[in-house]
Amino acid sequence: MDHGLFGPQSVTWRVMGEPILLVGGFRALLMQGLHPRAMRGVLQNSALMDPREAWSRFMRTSEFVRVRTYGTLEEVERAGRRVRRIHATLTALDPDTGERYHLDDPEALRWVHVGEVDSYLSVARRAGVRLSDEEADRFVAEWRRAAEVVGLSADEVPGSVAELRDYIAAQRPGLRFVPEAAHPLRLSFSAPLPLKLAPLRPVLPALTLLAFATLPRWARRLYGLPATPVGDLWATATLKTLHTSLGLVPAQVRYGPDARRARSLMAA
Repeated sequence: MDHGLFGPQSVTWRVMGEPILLVGGFRALLMQGLHPRAMRGVLQNSALMDPREAWSRFMRTSEFVRVRTYGTLEEVERAGRRVRRIHATLTALDPDTGERYHLDDPEALRWVHVGEVDSYLSVARRAGVRLSDEEADRFVAEWRRAAEVVGLSADEVPGSVAELRDYIAAQRPGLRFVPEAAHPLRLSFSAPLPLKLAPLRPVLPALTLLAFATLPRWARRLYGLPATPVGDLWATATLKTLHTSLGLVPAQVRYGPDARRARSLMAA
């Protein structure tokens, strides 16, 4: 049977279906926003900063993550071809150097990949999803396959938690929040939602605030936000409380269709 990139023996399937990972998705976008080239590539080629379009783009990104995680190899390759074609076609201007670059710039793609993996893993572990150190390393290594979908080579991205941390530390001097971008926290108060998601409107600013709080302190400072140990403790306690509360919801409601199918296959 074609289980796509991961399959029932993977750590990825066990982790990615947890609803608390929605916070990890928001955190991943915030990490992406600190890489000037990655952020300007988005700013100059999409309506991300338009409140009317921000949620739609987030949903498209979420669908790409869903297909990569649970889709068949054919579905993953089709989605990957589309993303690689878009990245290879579109360009952005770096105002600091005057250089025009394509969105498939390897350094930007690598940072986006690492921010995504680090965010999912960090949120999962802080929320209380059971992961040993060996399983955490396996999760990072498994996501090398996802990096290949967007055009990177597996050996271009970290393959363990230690390599992930070393890469992020090495990139920190070049990270900042570009001045032409609107602050994501401010946008969360005005982003219109599709009608079926309208009940989430009062929750969205709180969800964004929680995602910010899960960032490393240095990243919160780059966004101009407070960064204290108390904030770290609040974020971890809130994640644990939410994850525990969600665990009381029946599995048929708590998990989406793909996650339910994955859980059935893992149990088998």
